[in-house]
Amino acid sequence: MQLPFDKYLIMRTFLAVVLWCLLFVLCWPIAILLLIFFPIIWLILLPFRIVGITVGAVLKLVGAILSLPFRIVRAI
Repeated sequence: MQLPFDKYLIMRTFLAVVLWCLLFVLCWPIAILLLIFFPIIWLILLPFRIVGITVGAVLKLVGAILSLPFRIVRAI
């Protein structure tokens, strides 16, 4: 039976929580600042991620268009 969750994602989340708890024990002011500023930094970096996804999709489309004649010739 396959789990509906990705094991890698669950492990990464667990590791992030454990590391944050360790940071909270060692230096709680930095841990609190991290909780406050992480969503703000994520929102600032979100447009760059969207641009990266778009550029990757456009490059794949250009590659598919350029390789189309060769695929047609190979199929003949």
